[in-house]
Amino acid sequence: MDVLGKLKLVESELASILQKNGITMPKTAIVLGSGLGDVADAIVEPFVVSYGDLADFPVSTAPGHKGRFVFGKLGDTPVVIMQGRVHYYEGYPMSDVVLPVRVLALSGVENFVLTNAAGGLQDGMQIGDLMMITDHISTFVPSPLIGPNVDELGLRFPDMTHVYDVEYQDILRAAAEKTDQKLLEGIYAQFTGPHFETPTEIRLFGKLGVDVVGMSTVVEAIALRHMGKRVAGVSLVSNIAAGMSDELLCGDDVIDSGLIAGPRMTALLTEAVTHFA
Repeated sequence: MDVLGKLKLVESELASILQKNGITMPKTAIVLGSGLGDVADAIVEPFVVSYGDLADFPVSTAPGHKGRFVFGKLGDTPVVIMQGRVHYYEGYPMSDVVLPVRVLALSGVENFVLTNAAGGLQDGMQIGDLMMITDHISTFVPSPLIGPNVDELGLRFPDMTHVYDVEYQDILRAAAEKTDQKLLEGIYAQFTGPHFETPTEIRLFGKLGVDVVGMSTVVEAIALRHMGKRVAGVSLVSNIAAGMSDELLCGDDVIDSGLIAGPRMTALLTEAVTHFA
């Protein structure tokens, strides 16, 4: 089955489940990164669809990713939350890595907030900081647009000048001010993982202008911009990158930092999504 056929099949299955339960697809989606799954606990009157309930849908295997859609309201705003994503390092082809967000986009979602846990390179960063993504570097992972272009989804050569919507950046800044919290800004770079980067690699990435590094988000943002959707991005600094402290890196620390920062991420997003068009 080709990419579009698979997307439409999953879209149809999801639409059928929602229709049977009287659920309407919202205009805004939030993708939760490692350790941030508890943000979904703030959803009012949640309706859950597990990824495993949809045929041929990639299932999350990474720790801290429950692998399900949660529909409901965040504050007063209808949203769908992806409580967990799939990653390239899990062994999925890139077309499957971006399939969940593409299905939501085909289903009528217009606005996406992509969150992640990331290693911090910026001077003065602390574990638990939140950073708005203003741009990214995609050079170190395969593009999700490789292969025959699906004209129904978007242009062969989509522009990436403003991957992260400039109006949504202003909204996130205002939301941080209103919720009285620090919001850093910077450049995110995605790498394949699952290993953490070496100190030498981190020094190289710093010279390239990278502020945080992670193993997700960029390919989803590219796929969504290809489809003409509006994207915002927020990273949780879950660890200080290799070689920048005396601590060795551990996946459990990523989950722990998400639990600590979850309430602040929830407050920020609850305020921000209210103003998304």
